[in-house]
Amino acid sequence: MRVLVVEDEKKLAESLRVGLRQEGFVVDVCNDGVSGLWSATENAYDAIVLDIMLPRLNGYDVLKEIRRRRVWTPVLMLTAKDGDYDQTDAFDLGADDYLTKPFSFIVLVARLRALIRRGTPERPNVVTVGTLRLDPAKRRVHRGEHEITLTAREYGLLSYLMRHAGDIVTKGEILDNVWDSSFEGSENVVEVYISYLRKKIDIPFGLHTLLTVRGMGYRLTPDQSGDDLPSRLAGSGVGRA
Repeated sequence: MRVLVVEDEKKLAESLRVGLRQEGFVVDVCNDGVSGLWSATENAYDAIVLDIMLPRLNGYDVLKEIRRRRVWTPVLMLTAKDGDYDQTDAFDLGADDYLTKPFSFIVLVARLRALIRRGTPERPNVVTVGTLRLDPAKRRVHRGEHEITLTAREYGLLSYLMRHAGDIVTKGEILDNVWDSSFEGSENVVEVYISYLRKKIDIPFGLHTLLTVRGMGYRLTPDQSGDDLPSRLAGSGVGRA
C-alpha cells in the first residue's frame, strides 16, 4: 500500500513516515504544495494524506488541481483548522476524509486502511438541467457554452437544486443540505442566495428556470428555449470581450 504524505511540519512528516512504514505502508513525503501536487499527479498512490496549511500552494488548491486533472486517489485532509466551513470546503473540493491536529496515529491508520479498502470512488458525472451543466469534478458551471462564475455557497446551492431538478425544495431542506449544522441565522439567507443565483444563471440569458413556489419553496426547471440560447447570449452581451 503506497501512501503520499504532504506535510510541511518536518518532524511530524518524518514521524508519519516512520510510523506508517512500521504499519506496512510504502510512504513518500513532500513538504510543500507544489512538490505534493507533482507527486500526486505523476505517481500512483493508494491514498494521500494532505495538510491544508502548506507553503507554495495550500492544500485546498492542491486538492482542487488533483481533482481537476481527474486523479481520484482517496485524500485524507490533515490540518489544525477544525471549523465546519473548513471541513465543508474540503469535502466540496473532493476530499474523502478529514482529521484535525492533534490526532491519534491509531485513528489515522484506521481511516487510511478504510479509505484504501473502499478503493478509488466513482466520481459523479456532469449534472445537466436543460442548457445548464455542472461538472462536480472540475467545479465548473456552464449555461450553453458560457461559463458561469459562482462563489462556493452559490455553487453548493446550485448543485443541490440541480440534483433535485423538478422537485420543490423548502428553505429548511436547503439550509440542512447547503449550510452547515451550526448555522443559526435566518432562513431569509436562502432568498438572498436564490436571488444571487438568478442573476447569474437566468437573467443574463433571458430565462426563468429558478422558480419560487409561493408558500412552499423553490424549483429548478429545464429551460424550454435552449435552441435560441446563442441569440439570447448575443442580445444580452454575455460572453462579449
